[in-house]
Amino acid sequence: MNILVINSGSSSIKYQLFKMPASQPVCVGLIERIGMPGAAITHKIYSVSGEQVINREIKIAGHEEGMLEAAKLLTEPGIGVIHDPGEIDSVGHRIVHGGEKMTMPVIIDETVKTEIQQLFTLAPLHNPGSYQGILVAEKLFKRAKQVAVFDTAFHQTLPEKAFRYAIPNHFYSENGVRVYGFHGISHQYVSAKALAHLDNPNANVITIHLGNGCSMAAVKAGKCIDTSMGLTPLDGLIMGTRSGALDPSVVTYLMSDLGYTADAVNVLLNKESGMTGLTGFSDMRDIRKLYDKGDANAILALEMFAYRIKKYIGSYAAALNGLDAIVFTAGIGENDSLVREMVCHDMDYLGLKPDRSKNTASSGESRDIGATDSRVRILVIPTNEELEIANQCFGLLGG
Repeated sequence: MNILVINSGSSSIKYQLFKMPASQPVCVGLIERIGMPGAAITHKIYSVSGEQVINREIKIAGHEEGMLEAAKLLTEPGIGVIHDPGEIDSVGHRIVHGGEKMTMPVIIDETVKTEIQQLFTLAPLHNPGSYQGILVAEKLFKRAKQVAVFDTAFHQTLPEKAFRYAIPNHFYSENGVRVYGFHGISHQYVSAKALAHLDNPNANVITIHLGNGCSMAAVKAGKCIDTSMGLTPLDGLIMGTRSGALDPSVVTYLMSDLGYTADAVNVLLNKESGMTGLTGFSDMRDIRKLYDKGDANAILALEMFAYRIKKYIGSYAAALNGLDAIVFTAGIGENDSLVREMVCHDMDYLGLKPDRSKNTASSGESRDIGATDSRVRILVIPTNEELEIANQCFGLLGG
């Protein structure tokens, strides 16, 4: 079964083509800077003879033009991996917010599209782009089943005591104000890998997704019981540009005393805060350069970043009533040994004891970086949201 996975952002599209049930994609692509100068496509093809990379700069005004270029590359003579768009059996779409109704992967129809549109206000940076991706894919891949896979779905197993806010009940019953959680596709994938690594389907695991966006999940026997993001992706950990958790009175103070509008507060907390607000940079690689030079702001920012993660580990260990493993994943979690070291430092009480040589060893594979006598395993597992989406599409369609 040919399954094309599309992950549409506001100005980018990631895609991978799988010939399921094989887990290795036959090609992957990234379309960047849609609607901006310098738009480009990076397209990689994998075959028995190795990897072939095609880089092209081209004017791409919108998502439809971007997907048209991707479809051309998929079928282009000499490099094409399919002959015709009709060979695509299913297109799997990552949808960030599914609300309370969309709790499983689902074949997209008009009702599903309406539900995605109604959640634009709760995921303004993601759901509109994903919706455009669906409309374009329907035009280009007419025979394919369009499938939505939701980032919020994995967190729908949270108990009510975990997902409710202590505000008047009608805000939940009438307006759906509650914890939804995000990065669920990633948390689901790496937690399943962790249970397999531990050879224990009933293990208590904390998954730590650290990228430009950051979140954590407490997973008991494969089911999520708590997560750090909330109604929107703003809550919880300190992130690249997002503040993470803060006293709600900060918002009212900004508005009542400093004259901020609701829109200005939204921009401030989502796009100008987090590591950007603390250091001037959102990319951890830039911050690490400052840290290595002894920059006081960078040192404090990294200490704050790690400290917030440590606090969530402690609270989730309590919620799980025990802990078998923590899992680092995503760009920072997989690649930044300093962050992992800072998070695990002085966590002896909880049984976390990293092995420094294992932690600093370079590897793109899943691995255990804990010392042999660490009571809690410390795992680094590369996430693969596209493969998880393909697997869920394959399962939904009877593969």
